Amino acid sequence: MFLSLGRKPSSSGGSPLQDLELVIFDLAGTTVEDHGEVPSAFTAALAEHEIKVTPEQVNAVRGSSKRQALLHFIPTGPGQTRLAEEVYASFRTHLTQRYTSEGVRPVRGAASAFRLLRERNVRVALNTGFDRETTGLLLGALGWDDGIVDAVVCGDDVMQGRPAPYMIFRAMEVTGASGVHRVANVGDTTLDLQAGYNAGVRWNIGVLSGAHDRQSLEGAPHTHLLPSVAEVTRLWVPD
Repeated sequence: MFLSLGRKPSSSGGSPLQDLELVIFDLAGTTVEDHGEVPSAFTAALAEHEIKVTPEQVNAVRGSSKRQALLHFIPTGPGQTRLAEEVYASFRTHLTQRYTSEGVRPVRGAASAFRLLRERNVRVALNTGFDRETTGLLLGALGWDDGIVDAVVCGDDVMQGRPAPYMIFRAMEVTGASGVHRVANVGDTTLDLQAGYNAGVRWNIGVLSGAHDRQSLEGAPHTHLLPSVAEVTRLWVPD
């Protein structure tokens, strides 16, 4: 069962499958289980360089490009760029260690949703604030590096990450989607939903399986809030 809380509803009462060309899914927290690995690695990397942040500060930038998010906390000055790269390298090391020791698991129903959509000629893309190398490690650990989706867009593929809409536009470009009115965006953070709104997608779907809770997501522009990606395909394909 899903709950529709429309902030920007589609123009028609239903959402027929024939109107859908592309579904873009976020990675960590949306299609990959989130057990706090990202904020933990984020905080540890900053602490190594004597930069203290609160959990609330880290939570506020969940969903953004990790490079841009780290830069937000680094003091301005002549050495800012160099320090940002050092902190980012530390973040990648900590994150890899956490995923290696704790394992990487998909959110239940994610792979099934990908298959169901693609079997019906709907293209599927993943987008993420991770860089290409980190994303490749995650996809390899999940066994998703064998063509399970049509495109993967990373934070370093565009000039500006979420809430800017460019990762969505890049996924559309790569997959050949004809217009935002035929695109769905799915994510677990307010920045995911803000990016979808800024892109003008027809379906802007929040899921409650990741970083931000219902109250946070209700405050962001959306068309639907669902428990997880396992329910997403029910918007177009009834059980």
